[in-house]
Amino acid sequence: MDWMEIFSLVTGLLYIWLEIRQKNIMWIVGLITSAATMWVFFDGGLYASAALNLYYVVISLWGLRQWRRDSRKTETEDAIHLNRLTLKTALLSAGIYAAGTAGLWWLMDLLEDPMSLMDAGITMLGAVATWWLSRSYKEQWILWIVANFLTFVMCLTQKMPYMSILYVVYTAGAVFGYFHWRRNGQYVKDVN
Repeated sequence: MDWMEIFSLVTGLLYIWLEIRQKNIMWIVGLITSAATMWVFFDGGLYASAALNLYYVVISLWGLRQWRRDSRKTETEDAIHLNRLTLKTALLSAGIYAAGTAGLWWLMDLLEDPMSLMDAGITMLGAVATWWLSRSYKEQWILWIVANFLTFVMCLTQKMPYMSILYVVYTAGAVFGYFHWRRNGQYVKDVN
């Protein structure tokens, strides 16, 4: 399975670079990366993380559509288009995160996931972060910093060296991405 981890690493590096630059092709690369990563996590018994990557495959199609629409609303074509995160969206996201983590933790325990709580928590954090990414909230990067660091720890624990490298790079990329979007972003509308 090392070759699939290596493939995920290479396409994942391309994905994070495209995400930071907010290029629409990122969603296509993300779809490919997620399909490969889904297989790696499933093979390693990390079922929630495998399911999360299936979610990434599906949301990649919606995210591409959303970004194309929002990019037409900025003053310049290459601007990083942002939407404002509302308190309502943040609270709804926190509720979804808490309920989803509890439910997934229970399910992952039934499936004998070796890291059921961590896997469930990362999965729900990634699900919320991806939803926020598709809406172009710059705060999604903060969620990714936490989720990617925890995934790095999980991959190290489960002896997945190439995936560990990928998630270290994802964590660093998320830190850079947050400041890049904050500095270069342009809001497309005042309220979602």
